[in-house]
Amino acid sequence: MTRRSGSADLPLHGGRVPAWLGARMTRLGAVISQAIVHHYGRDELLARLAHPFWFQSFGAVMGMDWHSSGITTSVLGALKRGLNPLQRELGLSVCGGRGKHSRKTPQELIAVGERAGIDGAALATASRLIAKVDSAAVQDGFDLYLHGFIVADDGKWVVVQQGMNGDARQARRYHWLSAGLTSFLDEPHSAIDGPSQGTIVNLTDRRAEKSRSAQLDLLDRLGPDGITRELARIEAPQPPQLPLQPLQPLQPLLPQLPQLPLLPQSLQLPQPQSPQPLLPHLVMPAHHDVRATDVNLRRLRGNLAAAADRGPSDFSELLLTPGVGARTVRALALVAEVVHGAPCRFADPARFSLAHGGKDRHPFPVPLKVYDETIGVLKSAVRKARLGEREELDTIKRLDDQARRLEQFAKGPSVEQLIAQERERSHLYGGRSVFGDEPPPQRVAEPR
Repeated sequence: MTRRSGSADLPLHGGRVPAWLGARMTRLGAVISQAIVHHYGRDELLARLAHPFWFQSFGAVMGMDWHSSGITTSVLGALKRGLNPLQRELGLSVCGGRGKHSRKTPQELIAVGERAGIDGAALATASRLIAKVDSAAVQDGFDLYLHGFIVADDGKWVVVQQGMNGDARQARRYHWLSAGLTSFLDEPHSAIDGPSQGTIVNLTDRRAEKSRSAQLDLLDRLGPDGITRELARIEAPQPPQLPLQPLQPLQPLLPQLPQLPLLPQSLQLPQPQSPQPLLPHLVMPAHHDVRATDVNLRRLRGNLAAAADRGPSDFSELLLTPGVGARTVRALALVAEVVHGAPCRFADPARFSLAHGGKDRHPFPVPLKVYDETIGVLKSAVRKARLGEREELDTIKRLDDQARRLEQFAKGPSVEQLIAQERERSHLYGGRSVFGDEPPPQRVAEPR
């Protein structure tokens, strides 16, 4: 996975996660994390949390608003509640959070250091420095309000923090990853999420090293008062300039000019550096509803086909929880991709909202019965895998493998048809949103 993996536009949303969803996000987030650690190790989970596309998809599959900035707060909160009780089993701790919780991060990291036998004071220093870099060294118009620090017992870590621009109603998420980090000041971000807001003062770019040195030299020579006086002089109104006389044409004079020698190689001006290569850019739209343009239909149909074609045979022993059926297998197919999918498969986070809906009723109300069955199946699989019985967990991986095979030629409903079907059946699945329980659809009486 590359250190800098892209950017995204995140609409700024307010509100709170309802308790009925927050508790389920805690359980689902924890068991997905356990499955990733079991299959691929702690380092892989940290790397995925540092990937903005995967992070957004992770929140969407847990029933949050698929496109909004609220995913950052809710996912970090769910992981803190779900993973910290499993510290001794997974060797992971989640510190910090939003507002006042972010200011407790250094003390929490020192406590982690004392428990795990690592340098908690150094982690606390890194936490403070990271917050300073994203608030002062990268001046992009966003004020930080959230700081999450996930650290492993071996000292490796990932930081996810977010700033807001209230006037623009936008948020920007910043990802840091300790793996491969050699400097806090030379392009340290794993990724920066958010919309372009004009010119960005980025002193963490390695090309800004001379600027950083010049700033320190200026402060040493002039001091704060001298810098203030110099700034006032620069910003003072300038006297009006006299109008310039029109220039005479230069072309006739060129033959009379002596031929100037070229500058020696050592004195020639440096050529401008080539622009930074374009990075993948995920645009999270302002609209709340999930549209066909937000979803990779080919991959979605692969998920649906795998659940429909392989579910009955491959899950005959797995689906022992009463009531678990085809709809839960379909949700598991999307969850399986979050656990096993390659980074390139998360460019459409909206697709993962089709597993468990969204709390704001987009794309459809959260199907609580399906959600609870998904958690039950995953918990059973992870619990048995810890005891050496890997069959159930491996079956979920086979579901993801099958989805990728089938997506090349799978057919199925359109996104609009799928959402309409879900809303039609929502009351049967225990559908709920911030507006309450989903009632049965009203039938229009046929004329006699």
